[in-house]
Amino acid sequence: QTKTGIALLYDEVSENAYDIRLKLTKEVLTIQKQDVVCVSGSDHSANHRTVTLHRQPVGGLGLSIKGGAEHKVPVVISKIFKDQAADQTGMLFIGDAIIQVNGINVESATHEEVVHLLRNAGDEVTITVQYLRDAPSFLKLPLGSPGPSSDHSSGASSPLFDSGLHLNGNSTNTAPSSPSSPTANEPKYEKHWLDTLSVPLSMARISRYKAGTDKLRSNAFEVLALDGVSTGILQFYTAQESADWLRAMSTNISDLTLQNMKMANKCCSPSDQVIHMGWVNERFEGTDSSQLYKFKFLALKGSSFYIFSTPPVSTLDWVRAEKIYNLCEVLFKIHKLWLADDCWLQANLYLGIHQDFELEDQRPYCFSVMVGHGKSHYFNVELGNELAVWEKSFQRAIFLEVQRTGSKTYMCSWQGDTLCFTVDFALGFTCFDSKTKNVLWRFKFSQLKGSSDDGKTRVKLLFQNLDTKQIETKELEFQDLTSVLHCIHSFIAAKVASVDPLFIDSQSVARKYMYSN
Repeated sequence: QTKTGIALLYDEVSENAYDIRLKLTKEVLTIQKQDVVCVSGSDHSANHRTVTLHRQPVGGLGLSIKGGAEHKVPVVISKIFKDQAADQTGMLFIGDAIIQVNGINVESATHEEVVHLLRNAGDEVTITVQYLRDAPSFLKLPLGSPGPSSDHSSGASSPLFDSGLHLNGNSTNTAPSSPSSPTANEPKYEKHWLDTLSVPLSMARISRYKAGTDKLRSNAFEVLALDGVSTGILQFYTAQESADWLRAMSTNISDLTLQNMKMANKCCSPSDQVIHMGWVNERFEGTDSSQLYKFKFLALKGSSFYIFSTPPVSTLDWVRAEKIYNLCEVLFKIHKLWLADDCWLQANLYLGIHQDFELEDQRPYCFSVMVGHGKSHYFNVELGNELAVWEKSFQRAIFLEVQRTGSKTYMCSWQGDTLCFTVDFALGFTCFDSKTKNVLWRFKFSQLKGSSDDGKTRVKLLFQNLDTKQIETKELEFQDLTSVLHCIHSFIAAKVASVDPLFIDSQSVARKYMYSN
């Protein structure tokens, strides 16, 4: 199913916006611009058209113009009046830039100079025009449907003056001139929407933020293809339109990602399947303590959590990840909770409407992945439902890895002795001597009643003795305490999920509050 609609393409350098048409299919987003094309007759270029107008006693040249060098735009035809001189040629269109009048070049002329020239050009006026594909939206030219006869005045107001040349001007001829109509062998021109850029959506990414900042664009976003080609900034007339297009493109990108995952999984063993992958923004601290964001591509595959700067396209690409972490040793945490009955707040954030209060972090859909040695990665996604998918995917990937692994053993020490500490999905916790392999103590998951640590290497685990009901404290020291604590968390969560899957679902923050239908 193809979705089409009119939008604006915003140029950050000139700060002008241009009318475009968007065409969205399952796999490609196409940007179209209007142009005038020769559809029959002699096949010369439609870039420049030279047209002779016969000034009529009533209606004059039958057109209005806007623009001029003082506005940094050429003079363009802004209205064509039905059945009058310009309309009868069949060769002039709203949006045509006037290049010459009776052989005089007017590309750098002001509005008044062109008006004066046209009004004093006599009864037969020859003009050369070229369709202005990138007409700034401030000209407020009506788009109309293609074809000269439908390009009538839209009544749209503009900060620029419309000079009507449908008046008599300085005509000396009082007899009605014969209407100029195109003859059979003359070329026929029509206005069409032409494809100017196609952006493949496979592995594409969307950004609603001004590059690297927390500034959300109002009713606008950019789509970037895998090879870095950008649509430019697509601007929409309403928040609703922006949200509709954002949703539609995001859905198509997600569907294609799912297809890519299925293809990748055909080449992978059952224990090394891709669970989820996609684009996120990662937050970094700038040198001046400002926050910078960079695009990263994350993947949950087999036993690992991968961070890439560009998506893995071939099987060889998986080894060139920037970071790879064992899934049992990471902790997923949602940062932004809009928990109150703030439907309006969620809707506004979803649509990108600016708030009049400060957020500690301007980006609403954030999560972090805590890794070993107390480090963490802080990420943001564009939409609430993406956050829900990442939350569910991390849970699933971690649970599968715990069940596959079955147990993990870490070297540790206490009071000079080298010990081994095992977390086992079936047995719980076991501590044994690394040399003699003698078991020093063993407890089930359900016996762990609490823990505390010094934030560095040392942890106290509080277990309840099943016979005496007394709490026993076990102290251990690890090289990478964070990884061990994350592993304990992963195993316990997986254990709970295996016994009571509904409990885990009920704990989902993102799905409960942010899932958007």
